[in-house]
Amino acid sequence: MENKASHNGNELLTVIGAPSSAAAYGPGQEEAPSALRAAGLVRNLLERGIRCEDQGDIAGYRWRVDKDNPKAMNFDKVALVAQRLAKRIGPVLDAGSKVLVLGGDCSVELGTFAGATESGKKVGLVYIDLDTDLNIPESTGEDAGALDWMGIAHMLNVDGSIPELAGFAGRVPLANSNQIMFFSNDNSLSFERNIIAKMGISEVPFKQVILDPIKAATSVTEGWAKRFDRLLIHVDLDVLNANDLPLAENCRKRGLLFDQLISILGVFLSSPNWVALTLTELNPYHGEEDGSTLRRFVEKFVDVIALAFEK
Repeated sequence: MENKASHNGNELLTVIGAPSSAAAYGPGQEEAPSALRAAGLVRNLLERGIRCEDQGDIAGYRWRVDKDNPKAMNFDKVALVAQRLAKRIGPVLDAGSKVLVLGGDCSVELGTFAGATESGKKVGLVYIDLDTDLNIPESTGEDAGALDWMGIAHMLNVDGSIPELAGFAGRVPLANSNQIMFFSNDNSLSFERNIIAKMGISEVPFKQVILDPIKAATSVTEGWAKRFDRLLIHVDLDVLNANDLPLAENCRKRGLLFDQLISILGVFLSSPNWVALTLTELNPYHGEEDGSTLRRFVEKFVDVIALAFEK
């Protein structure tokens, strides 16, 4: 599927769906890419004059109980989806387009990152999430099984990672700790905090972000982010306060307000080296039944992307 329109610049935005809930706690997120399109995402991008190409979806996966791997359910499907996404993203970025990835659970970031690094470019990842996703199957206790809070651990090949998932892209580790920036994190197990300290992973925690979201984001773009050829932005909607926008898979009652997240994205997308924005953990079955919550999200999300392309 292809839709194109001209705008003030020549940059192309390629939209790719990754409809997978393989790493989630249950089904739902695999419907997000189609729901976002139905709510007008691509149409609104075109109407804003963005030169946009919708490449449709990679083959995804709907969550199922995996009784053979109760502490790492569907890990083989998570790896397969990441491989498919990486193969799609690499050539698109190398051709000079920016990419908008519509997830899916947050493990699809493995594919975005792998695709962005295939050409040998220096890649940095800003991970906007209340969680740090540094768990391994043996660290998760009663919540064992959902790989969507183990993605960064497998990027870094933390001890105890599943070899087949950590090595899905043919290189281990996929990322080094200096390539990761946790932004607005506030929900890490002691196991994860120990890894952050041991590996020296950069972070701007929620308690700092909430004081001045724009200042916090600017501190990243004017410092840490400048060292990379390609800057990736990952958005897990679990970072939002569900009382303000109840679209996340995990509807927490603390987190950023939607307008704060939009302001933060405005800063990150103004960075000249950003190349990929990955949206994850959106469950289209949440929010108002008439679809108004999702439409509100799409309208503001498109606005902030359009502003980045107009600069």
